[in-house]
Amino acid sequence: MSERSERLSVSDHSPLWEVFVRARRGLAHTHVGSLHAPDAELALRNARDLYTRRQEGVSIWVVPASSITASSPDEKDAFFDPAADKVYRHPTFYDVPEGVAHL
Repeated sequence: MSERSERLSVSDHSPLWEVFVRARRGLAHTHVGSLHAPDAELALRNARDLYTRRQEGVSIWVVPASSITASSPDEKDAFFDPAADKVYRHPTFYDVPEGVAHL
């Protein structure tokens, strides 16, 4: 079996991992891409080789794609609507006492 076909068969059967990189200390990790790998250690090494070749990062997270649950952009109105009915989150009904400049 050639190296190319061996790599293809690994990617066909290996889980998908999502890769997040932090560019500098103090910044948040951002999603930079995905890759296939049989385990977390190899996913981390491959992510380092693929996404930080020019020393762009100081930290890498790899997360199995199957473990990520996210809201759908199509459902944003219905999903986030319940927050609008909690008036205590929006203190617009309080009277501001006289003499208070910043509240």
